[in-house]
Amino acid sequence: MGKIGFTTSIPVEIILAAGKIPVDLNNIFINSERAQALVEIAEEAGYPRNTCGWIKGLYSVSLESEMEAVIAVMQGDCSNTQALMETLQLKNLNIIPFAFPFDRDREMLKMQVYRLMDYFGVEYAAVHKIKEELAQVRRLCHQIDLMTWREQQVTAFENHYYLVSSSDFNGDPVKYGQELEHFINEARLREPYDDGVRLAFIGVPPIFTDIYSFLDSIGAQVVFNEVQRQFSMPFDSRDIYEQYLLYTYPYGAFARLKDIEREIGLRKVDGIIHYTQTFCFRQIEDLIFREKLKMPFLTLEGDRPGKVDARSRMRLEAFVNMLKPKICK
Repeated sequence: MGKIGFTTSIPVEIILAAGKIPVDLNNIFINSERAQALVEIAEEAGYPRNTCGWIKGLYSVSLESEMEAVIAVMQGDCSNTQALMETLQLKNLNIIPFAFPFDRDREMLKMQVYRLMDYFGVEYAAVHKIKEELAQVRRLCHQIDLMTWREQQVTAFENHYYLVSSSDFNGDPVKYGQELEHFINEARLREPYDDGVRLAFIGVPPIFTDIYSFLDSIGAQVVFNEVQRQFSMPFDSRDIYEQYLLYTYPYGAFARLKDIEREIGLRKVDGIIHYTQTFCFRQIEDLIFREKLKMPFLTLEGDRPGKVDARSRMRLEAFVNMLKPKICK
């Protein structure tokens, strides 16, 4: 089976219905022991220093991973995706464009889904069947999320890892589902973690590799990973179109705000960390979140893959220490 890479979550059901292996290029990049080297390879090829580290990583991963094709999300994700795809076309990679409509128009999304189905030669019935099969796997993701913020038996990093992996099910939904079941059964035997500062982590998944363990070490627990949770499609939907219209990430800050506000209230969050990627257009959205989310708020910026830098550690520690007296009242 050929591997189909993609630059962010897309209707993965179509890839699976076609008998192909879905590969989220972001997961391959950030989990690589050579993540920093992959960024440098892109820079040596001519990528500017002031380009997002994720984009540079995706470029190198795409060239090294022997993909049959790469699905590029041209609208609803990174503004640099078009240039990324053009440089990959220069290397003779097969590029398939996909776009989420900014205004969440059902008919526009339906057209994009049908174009993708047509490319892979699959019918809607086969895609819907895969959607139904994946529903059970996604329910396991939702259980892990509950065990993070409610039962306090799952760590923030474990929550991040399993939810972010739901974008491509690690290439094998059956094996991934079995891994989730095994993890849940083990986690249920744990004693609940001590309650500390409860944080929400909004924004794209971090390029830092140790941020969750560092927060843990200073008495803070992330109980809400916004975008990672969205990758798991945490809602019931009648069809694939509704599923990818309810999915908030591609539709801008205001589409995401309702979900964030609801979840931080439900999870009794003490403060918010908004992670932004250096040189990313989404840094501008920080203005919106700061104004609309009326609670303690820290903006954290990351550039290259690796451990949290000393300055960011100091800022995180000061933020958590500021919140500790609040939870003791």
